[in-house]
Amino acid sequence: MTRRARWTDPKRELWLAWYATVAFYSLYAVVFFLVTRTQPPGKPWYTPEQVAGWFAGRHTGLLVGFALIFVLGGLSATALALITYSIRRMSVSRAFAYSYLILYAIAAVPGFLFICVAMTVGTMRPGRDPAVLRWLYDLGFLSFSGTMGVFLLGSLIWMTAILLDRNGVFPKWFAYLNLCNALTEVVVAPSWLFHGGVLAWNGTIAWWINVVVFGIYTGTFIHLLRQVILREDFGTGPLPAAPRRDSAHRVLEEVMAS
Repeated sequence: MTRRARWTDPKRELWLAWYATVAFYSLYAVVFFLVTRTQPPGKPWYTPEQVAGWFAGRHTGLLVGFALIFVLGGLSATALALITYSIRRMSVSRAFAYSYLILYAIAAVPGFLFICVAMTVGTMRPGRDPAVLRWLYDLGFLSFSGTMGVFLLGSLIWMTAILLDRNGVFPKWFAYLNLCNALTEVVVAPSWLFHGGVLAWNGTIAWWINVVVFGIYTGTFIHLLRQVILREDFGTGPLPAAPRRDSAHRVLEEVMAS
């Protein structure tokens, strides 16, 4: 596609949001799993001295990784905006889209930023009382894993909107994947009560099963959002079918020839 065609493409903002969404989730995985090593989460039964050692062993990674989040974490808003746009494209009330937008905007604070702030504060003052470090450690992981009620409501709103939609924006089976994601938010709630076992914040149910479901769910909705953009006709009725690959190639050739 020529440069002029790129700038005049009416879907350019949608594609920008989609690529920013891919960039954000890629950054998220790299920072939390590789740079800071805060996922898989630390052990909830650590003593204050063990927590101090945990911070010391990740000192540089925590500072660098969460600095990247503080600078680039705003990219998460693009995913929220694109999902909200897709819900507005449905035949349902706009209340679904705005409810989803508000809930996830609120959830980003305890479910995403608290762990970044708590771990950074603990890392920047390595000589402080180990009991204080454990308080920050608990705050970070409990806020990250245990404040999923808002995400639960968001998944149920998206599920309901898909089931009621008559424009075919998303396939109906994706509604039930939203339900699966919502159920994972329920089983993580006991992490506030258990220091060990399958329901602790690092347990088989509360983390390992949940992260597999969330990974599948995230990859799926990113792919489906791409399909929505490809099918978008900026109308108000049912979305047309996705263009066939050979048709897309012919259109590209015509654009390049012009």
